[in-house]
Amino acid sequence: MPMSAQVLLVFTNVPDADTAERLACILIERRVAACVNILPAIRSFYHWQGQLETATEVMLQIKTIQPHYAELEAVIKAAHPYAVPEIIAIPIVDGLPAYLDWIRQETDKDMNV
Repeated sequence: MPMSAQVLLVFTNVPDADTAERLACILIERRVAACVNILPAIRSFYHWQGQLETATEVMLQIKTIQPHYAELEAVIKAAHPYAVPEIIAIPIVDGLPAYLDWIRQETDKDMNV
């Protein structure tokens, strides 16, 4: 994997901690993410099918690289219980170079583990 690959921060929300942990493990095991942070108990307000909805959710912050985004999105969609999951990717434009390099190294699927 080129050490210049764009690093991304991807967000998704799930309904509970068990789903969050299962999804985090899948993403790390497949090396499409270097790190997943699970933030507990956020409250979401949104319109869905013409109704105002509220939900308690768990947020995942996922660190990956652009070349793995399509696979990461597919994994989230396949494992996600929502019909239309929130999946938002934000490019990381700057950061500690050693940390960004670590993300690139950890998502290198050719890496010997």
